Amino acid sequence: MRKIMCVLVVVITFIITTAFLQDNPKVYSIAELRALYSGDPTKWPAPDVDESVKNFKDIGYLGRPTYPKDNPHSEEKEKLGKLLFFDPRLSASKQIACASCHDPELGWGDGRRVAYGHDRQTGKRNAMTLLNVAFYESFFWDGRAKSLEDQAKFPIKDHLEMNQDLNTMVKHVSQIKGYKPLFKQAFGDEKITLDKIQKAIATFERSIISTNSRFDAFVKGNPKALKDDEVLGMHLFRTKARCINCHNSPLFSDNQFHNDGQTLLGSKMEDLGRYNVTKKLEDLGKFRTPSLRETNITGPWMHHGNFPSLKDVVEFYNLGNPSPIQKAAIVPDSFRNVPKSSILRKLNLTLEEQQALEAFLRSISTRVNKIIPPTLPEA
Repeated sequence: MRKIMCVLVVVITFIITTAFLQDNPKVYSIAELRALYSGDPTKWPAPDVDESVKNFKDIGYLGRPTYPKDNPHSEEKEKLGKLLFFDPRLSASKQIACASCHDPELGWGDGRRVAYGHDRQTGKRNAMTLLNVAFYESFFWDGRAKSLEDQAKFPIKDHLEMNQDLNTMVKHVSQIKGYKPLFKQAFGDEKITLDKIQKAIATFERSIISTNSRFDAFVKGNPKALKDDEVLGMHLFRTKARCINCHNSPLFSDNQFHNDGQTLLGSKMEDLGRYNVTKKLEDLGKFRTPSLRETNITGPWMHHGNFPSLKDVVEFYNLGNPSPIQKAAIVPDSFRNVPKSSILRKLNLTLEEQQALEAFLRSISTRVNKIIPPTLPEA
């Protein structure tokens, strides 16, 4: 009996201690956090990660991308892709290029809430930055393209964007004499095809990579690269603020899709997200996790572009979006009953903690790179 009582005491003590530690995590000084996070990553404080999170990878230095076997890199192909990317003659109006919505001086986005295209028509979604797009596993907010090569054709044929028939686009490019020697240099012959155009554009897009941020310098061993509030923000990002549940890996994205309650059901801006692609109810309201690298220069934020500042983003997640569907909204019951992600919850961050988190997000960004648009081939 005495042994049983001893065992019970040990078990109860363990449960109480575990609960206390979960509710009262260790408090570190800024000096301790600076030493820990600029040192060996295996000794970083444990992140606050849900059991539902699969294939977790911690944040860190990004490195450089790899290229697919069926579309290896070459300087000639990248040069050709850059020309095609900036060439408005791929569009029906001959006025809209890929670079129209992905301007390098605007963080490879367009700085607008949502993009506009052919005949100044407005789309429904924010133009995602192309920075570090080489590290994604699927493309667009809803993941409808499975490769960068596949992605390249969507804006060309979309009637709200470049509004061009793909076969007609190939015909028009073929009529530009200046492109023929460039295709020969890149692919071995002058024949111009849709496949080659897609591969060239994708090769150029894989070259749009961030330079090293102050965050990268910090985790590579420079303890002075981040300020005190940024160091605190990094710790909060991995722990109390729980950002790392979705924005993990060196890309600061898990390459997954989540429903954070921003479907805006029943409103004029309703967007069903990945459900439009899969038609699976469980995908309702899910959008791809965007990378937080360069987030300071790629606003406005979210798929709808409704958040004009990073402060708005931090406040939204701090509140946990308690009312994702307005009571007055007229929506099917099957839609109304789809829950938002269980990862999303109220965080109770103090004002100082919110400001520190925002400061850290800015440290993952670098300066805008200005690129001189290339001289296009003559017809």
